[in-house]
Amino acid sequence: MMPATENAASAPSIHAAEDSEVALVQAAKQGDVGAFEQLLRGTQGMVFRVAQHITGSREDAEEVVQEAFLKAFQNLERFEERSRFSTWVTRITVNTALMKIRSRRGHATVPLHEEAPDDPSAPAEEVADWRPDPEQHYSRNELRSILARALAGLPQHYSTVFLLRDVEGFSTAETAEALGLSATAVKARLLRARLQLRQRLDRYFRREEPRRPSNGNH
Repeated sequence: MMPATENAASAPSIHAAEDSEVALVQAAKQGDVGAFEQLLRGTQGMVFRVAQHITGSREDAEEVVQEAFLKAFQNLERFEERSRFSTWVTRITVNTALMKIRSRRGHATVPLHEEAPDDPSAPAEEVADWRPDPEQHYSRNELRSILARALAGLPQHYSTVFLLRDVEGFSTAETAEALGLSATAVKARLLRARLQLRQRLDRYFRREEPRRPSNGNH
């Protein structure tokens, strides 16, 4: 559990960030282009990762982000500030990215907001433990690369929830808002994503022989 002093210290910074965003949004609505650009700079990396994850293409992701930011600028007055700006612009990005891949001839997709038959009451599957611990044998960059490959193999309606919730740090409510889902659906999909991801990673680590440091003996 986090010490009380640390909680007390972190709370003001969180509120300060929220107050700063509110001030920037209000200034942007009054025509302050610099304030709007500052809002975009704070979300650019995250929305690009989301766009690239959905489209599977860096070039398409760049187009999606540009289009999403233009839509955000054109519709800023419609932003009711009931959620964070980053959540609102992420939802615009998700919808724009989905439109991009639907426009590809012959490319069939399942809308992320469509309620899949997820049953949060279903019993969790048994997932084998990793032995040895992968962190003992792989660098942080290698683990990130392995995770990215495993994540790309999940159904998109699971992997996108995992990306927002566990990678980008969105709350359940923010993830639901960004994807147009209920909180129950987010929790169910996140559970399935975590289980499937763990199973994929388990197969990977069992297939790969862990590297051991050389002791110089032949």
